[in-house]
Amino acid sequence: MVMEYKAELTHPYYAAERGLVDDVIDPAETREVLIQCLAVLQTEHAGLPSRKHGNQP
Repeated sequence: MVMEYKAELTHPYYAAERGLVDDVIDPAETREVLIQCLAVLQTEHAGLPSRKHGNQP
């Protein structure tokens, strides 16, 4: 039973098929993918949320 579990469920494609991971990349491409992701995040800015209520007395 353990061998069957390992054979069927412990590979990255199982998680990718179910939408649990965004992407499965080749280890040789890790640096390129990280650089691209960080470049996108560098331009992102998370602003402060608008206030719903003012200060209460």
